Amino acid sequence: MSKTLIGPQLRQLRRAHNQTQADMAARLGVSASYVNLLENNQRSLSVKVLLALTDAYGVAWQELINDNEVARLADLRATVRDPIFTGDRPDLQELRAALDHAPQLVAHFMQLHKNYRTMLGNLKHLDEHGAVPEMLATSPEATIYEFFRQHANYFAELEEAADRARDAVGGRPDDIYANLKRHLNNAYGIEVDLVSIDEMSDTLRNFEEDRGRVLLSEAFDQINRNFQLAHVLAMVSCGSLLDSLTAAAGTLSDTGRARCHVELANYFAAAFLMPYAPFLAVVQSTGYDIDRIAATFGVSFEMVCHRLTTLQRKGAQGVPFFFLRIDRAGNVTKRFNATPFTLAEKGGSCPVWNIHSAFAAPGTIIPQFVELPDAGQFFTISRTTDRPVISRHTQDRRLVVTLGCERAHAEQIGYASALRVTDEANIGKIGINCHICPRQACSQRAHEPMHVTLTIDANRRGSTRYES
Repeated sequence: MSKTLIGPQLRQLRRAHNQTQADMAARLGVSASYVNLLENNQRSLSVKVLLALTDAYGVAWQELINDNEVARLADLRATVRDPIFTGDRPDLQELRAALDHAPQLVAHFMQLHKNYRTMLGNLKHLDEHGAVPEMLATSPEATIYEFFRQHANYFAELEEAADRARDAVGGRPDDIYANLKRHLNNAYGIEVDLVSIDEMSDTLRNFEEDRGRVLLSEAFDQINRNFQLAHVLAMVSCGSLLDSLTAAAGTLSDTGRARCHVELANYFAAAFLMPYAPFLAVVQSTGYDIDRIAATFGVSFEMVCHRLTTLQRKGAQGVPFFFLRIDRAGNVTKRFNATPFTLAEKGGSCPVWNIHSAFAAPGTIIPQFVELPDAGQFFTISRTTDRPVISRHTQDRRLVVTLGCERAHAEQIGYASALRVTDEANIGKIGINCHICPRQACSQRAHEPMHVTLTIDANRRGSTRYES
């Protein structure tokens, strides 16, 4: 195997986590002098240390190296860790031997596993009746989600546009609404009118571009009025940028293009209200205290959670998070992801995950460590978020937002300090959906998995009726 040198990449990774060489060495289980040699390209990267880096810092090996032999070994190791394979896993020596002596067999094996993962992805589109309408067709939402994920939920051009717009608007967070109204009028000839709920009973915001006015419903609180005006500012100040970014998302229907515009404009609005550098500084100084961050920038809990998923600027990165929002029925209504966590496209979230418990404790942040069937562990927090209330009939239409990161990052987050990370009893063994979850002996199993045969013994009653 040729030498693999990663000195600059390793140094940048360490500095991004505000660590000394001794800190990194302790996390990787090596000596500080060895880390120093690696950073100065005086030692080549071993597979063992590469795997330790990916496990400890949540980075993909592609971000560190460009070595085909190491890449194939890392991919093969990740494949054999799939929980579909039972028994002892082959060690690195066996995997190396397979690559050296049977490369074509390994290639066929990897292709077979890739096809299997594709099949699992298609199974997620099954509805509760088992129908398979348009299974192979990719929805616009899925295409947009993958587009955002390919960019690690970070768009430098939108960040720069939002910074320029914030400088042009000026003012403190408590003056932002009046300043946005003034700027939209002076720069673009757009008036902003607040409209009664009776006049807009089924609409919260309406931008009448041809008439040069924005209508906002009285149902919006001040925080959401600010966000909606920042959203409109994105549409009028950087429309060509939104068009070019949407074009890069791939083939979309008219509805899909409009949806992509909305999501990109929302990104701009969040970057406008929570500028990157000041936001990251407050995030790190408060230990990711979301309520304090929201108070500092005059935004909502959900807005902060969404913004936290975008802190992926090179050299100034925050913790990589995934974001999920569900309704009472378990339907996923919004999702963003900067982690390896597999998010369900719709419904069927695991009942072992306390994301559902948040509905019983409105406004309370509920932390939890969870583990997926592939042994990936994550720290999550869940809390309710309220929708605009326009009458007594809509007063309890809450959703739950969940924010999560890989376990290795939990030490940076204050909410995790109360939990004993080393206690396995504190880790919820979850899956994405019972239909595709291979976990054995789960007391919450509601369906038999479609791709795994569970053992049934007529003489023994197991945790559920599906296995014994």
